[in-house]
Amino acid sequence: MEKLRLNPKWVSSLWLISVVFVLLFFIGASSEKTPDRYWDVVWYEPGKGGDINIDKLPCTDFRVIKSDEEQLEISFTRKWNISLRGSKAPLNVDKRFILRRGLSGFYYYAILEREKGWPDVDIDQTRIVFKLQQEMFHFMAITDDRQRIMPMMVDRESGQALDYPEAVLLTNPINKELRGEVDDKYQYSMENKDNKVHGWITTDDTPVGFWMISPSDEFRSGGPTSQDLTSHVGPIVINMFTSIHYGGKEINTEFRNGEAWKKVLGPSLVYLNSASSKDKTLTLWTDAKTQMDREVQQWPYNFINSEDFPKQDQRGSVFGQLKVNDRFISERLMDADSAYVGLAAPGDVGSFQIETKGYQFWTRTTKTGSFVIKNVRVGNYSLYAWVPGFIGNYQYQYNIIVMPGSKIDLKVIVYEPPRNGPTLWEIGIPDRSAAEFFIPDPNPTLMNKLFNNHPDKFRQYGLWERYGDLYRNRDLKYTIGVSDHTRDWNIGKKTYEGTTWQIIFQLESWKTGNYKLQLALASANGAEIQVRFNDADRANRALFSTGLIGKDNAIARHGIHGLYKLYTIDVPSSRLQKGNNTLYLTQSRHVGAFEGVMYDYIRLEGPTGN
Repeated sequence: MEKLRLNPKWVSSLWLISVVFVLLFFIGASSEKTPDRYWDVVWYEPGKGGDINIDKLPCTDFRVIKSDEEQLEISFTRKWNISLRGSKAPLNVDKRFILRRGLSGFYYYAILEREKGWPDVDIDQTRIVFKLQQEMFHFMAITDDRQRIMPMMVDRESGQALDYPEAVLLTNPINKELRGEVDDKYQYSMENKDNKVHGWITTDDTPVGFWMISPSDEFRSGGPTSQDLTSHVGPIVINMFTSIHYGGKEINTEFRNGEAWKKVLGPSLVYLNSASSKDKTLTLWTDAKTQMDREVQQWPYNFINSEDFPKQDQRGSVFGQLKVNDRFISERLMDADSAYVGLAAPGDVGSFQIETKGYQFWTRTTKTGSFVIKNVRVGNYSLYAWVPGFIGNYQYQYNIIVMPGSKIDLKVIVYEPPRNGPTLWEIGIPDRSAAEFFIPDPNPTLMNKLFNNHPDKFRQYGLWERYGDLYRNRDLKYTIGVSDHTRDWNIGKKTYEGTTWQIIFQLESWKTGNYKLQLALASANGAEIQVRFNDADRANRALFSTGLIGKDNAIARHGIHGLYKLYTIDVPSSRLQKGNNTLYLTQSRHVGAFEGVMYDYIRLEGPTGN
């Protein structure tokens, strides 16, 4: 393995000028005429007609932050003022780039800031983009099992447009083996917790790798399972900091009433490596993962020269043990095995998944529910959690104030998931995902071969159309005790004309009082779910309706989940009867192809003592 050694020695002004010139050319820090590598912010002023603006964050000033034989850090800045209103996002910008001796690549980060009293603004997206040389880079690697020779941009341009612009059927690709496949950038999305390294490799005799490495996701939005773009055809490498791709306007970043704000995006590493021969191409992916592990071990970096990026001794930690109390499963407290526990800005229960302005710090519990959240920035937080296998969200009752050097022991904390009575029946697994349900085979003429026989089969294009193919003359009927959710409950619920799914179940006994229906959704997009028991007439008023919900767009973007929603629905015993019963779930909205929901989990609970 050979690294592309920059090996800088900061011994002369000539070298410094050369490095600055290279960075200006390569990064495009001070010019908007550099379409191949850029930062951008997608923004608009609310109430101004809805015009979307793209600010490439061009900078006007440059300074050297540090320069010695070991490291060079430089800064490109821009100050916002009222004369820029309408043409530039109301943000102060400080973009930093760092070269370190012996490292094949460079670090980068940005400090974005708003001063008090500045105009209202909505920000839909913040990212950095690298467009690599098309004639060189053809092999893309996202994970161990998502990597392949990719089509080229010209292949997309000559292909057949599908249901939305991002998806194209390759009809005449340069690489004939790709003919008949679908290319769609959203097939390569990844959850924040897993998005630590991705990139491209050249396919020449001495291959070179170009990698995006982010050892932490503290600066990303929406929590550990929020998902976004990584690398895709171009060849393009992206680091997404915020976006509305899998949540819609619920997760955009809004500033109102002159709110002041500052946030550090990054640091991340652009890493370069090379191999001596073509047969060692895949060693570059292995080496990139090894480098990623090194970066994770070094986090938080101690070489960042900004007071806005705290070092390890300026941070704190929070630890404890999470238990679950559900008396209908166990009379004793249960260990919260593999639960997600995190710190995010104070808000309502579950609000972390739409929080974008602050920092978030997450971990997974051990089998016994123990957790340690390390390297937390100073600040005021709520502690949030959820436990696979249990519905709902946990939130600690008090805010947590982290100071430099804090070691906050919460001891044992207990989550009581929503529960009214014993489980009469259930469908699915409460894990905030639809992945356990039946995933139909894709249309054989619209496949991406990468996902054939792949654990992420849900990433195939056009699965939203397969429901109509499978249920041409009727809607889905699911019989409790007979049907199997892995083969009989479809991954999603959508159609152009609305659907009503039926759940048929028996009540061996009937008791007066309130039953409860726990309805957990993994995703919703322009949908409305109406709930009826033993009443098939849609003209009658539903027992419960979600109303119009969701802009996740996870159905079209192969996301298997978007924003988690839980509805606890009172079911009067008068709506049920001893013996045969039917629950009708109607998706009543049907404007277009992608309105619908993905279910996470459904449970009917009896009255207490039933």
